[in-house]
Amino acid sequence: MARRRFFIDAVHSGRALLTGDDAKHLRQVLRAEEGQRYELCDNESVYLGEIDGLGREQVAFRILERLDDEALPVRLHLYLALIKFDRLEWAVEKATELGVERIVPIETARSEKGLERAAAKRVERWRKIARESAQQSRRSRLPDVTAPISFPDALKAEGLRLFLDEQPGVEPLLSVLPPERRPSDLVCLFAGPEGGWTDSERAQAAAAGCTSAGLGRLILRAETAAIAGLAIVSAGWSAS
Repeated sequence: MARRRFFIDAVHSGRALLTGDDAKHLRQVLRAEEGQRYELCDNESVYLGEIDGLGREQVAFRILERLDDEALPVRLHLYLALIKFDRLEWAVEKATELGVERIVPIETARSEKGLERAAAKRVERWRKIARESAQQSRRSRLPDVTAPISFPDALKAEGLRLFLDEQPGVEPLLSVLPPERRPSDLVCLFAGPEGGWTDSERAQAAAAGCTSAGLGRLILRAETAAIAGLAIVSAGWSAS
């Protein structure tokens, strides 16, 4: 069974502290004891740490060694239209499990009215969800979850921009992936809102150089489309 992994702020002189909810979970739920070993990440490297102190608000570790960390097959950024928050939170959790490097909510024409104003208060919750998901999926780096941005600003993203679209005649996502693929490649996946993109948004995306791609003949919910698209891209790079 794999060791539990936790994110820490930093390693100093061979020592690290786990604080906050994670320390509470380790002490009260996992019943941690001195001498037990866990994996620790400082958002750069992975370490094997041994508990050598248990306080009321923190758990102290002695760093034993730095561990090898397997690189992800591709750099993935998800540009997801603002959707109802329960569905967006689910998408944040699952996108993190799939190794996404950045999650960017975007304001679109068909995003439910008022979500963009309420979203500013939700960003920290989304980041907490991403942190918990990153630990569960044993990632070594946290995804960057940003505040919502406008659709025109989202189109300024760099890298290969794949624009998921349910319109008939759009090429399947797998078929538009480039033949040569490297782990350093950056892929930005755009997933639209419930109701889909408007014709104006499609035109703007095409003018900006995005590549339209489809996920089959069935109409998927926004969050389902986003996760399916990410899984296809990740698998495509893993197989190259």
